[in-house]
Amino acid sequence: MDVHRTLGPGFLEIVYKDAVEFEFYKRNIDFNRERGYSIDYKGTTLKHQFYADFVVMDKIILEVKSQDGLPEVFSAQLLNYLRVSGNRLGVIANFYGTSLQTKRIVL
Repeated sequence: MDVHRTLGPGFLEIVYKDAVEFEFYKRNIDFNRERGYSIDYKGTTLKHQFYADFVVMDKIILEVKSQDGLPEVFSAQLLNYLRVSGNRLGVIANFYGTSLQTKRIVL
């Protein structure tokens, strides 16, 4: 919330990701940025990975967005990330509007 309060709406996602990373470091929160996960398809590992924006404390996937609204495709994407990663909790944080929008997804 502090990132949105400080920067406000209107920046690209990458700016918010950089600010979130800064806050995690500042607060000594354990995280990985752009953590890659392999995808298994019928016993074969596909050559492309997906990259979670942030994995916090090895438990929570945080996806940062800066788009109008939270379309269902964001939720579907996060559900797939949770399934592949083995994590059970994911959060979408959308910095686009005048208020921070969040959506929590639990497997």
